[in-house]
Amino acid sequence: MEARKENWKYFRHTYTEAHDAYEAFGKALGSEGGPLDAKTCALVKLGIAAASQYNLALRSHIEKALNAGCTPDEVEHAILQTATTAGFPRMMAALMIWREEKIKH
Repeated sequence: MEARKENWKYFRHTYTEAHDAYEAFGKALGSEGGPLDAKTCALVKLGIAAASQYNLALRSHIEKALNAGCTPDEVEHAILQTATTAGFPRMMAALMIWREEKIKH
């Protein structure tokens, strides 16, 4: 299993209360807590992770976006949107990660 998933599993089992609170917080702010649907929330989070260069988070949010029903074209388009706000080099780094993840899915 991938290291990031193992680390999440460790956190979930070792710090159960903190994990559950974090999950509840995410749901309260996500599609359950406002007018954006799950796909839109997933694409927003993906764009934030890409723009911030949180590469492990980006990998997680790519997976979550695909699981939320986003198409590969929608994922790639969301990543391309980061170029004009966060910068071309950040977009290119995120695009490289997306291309690696796309092969896995």
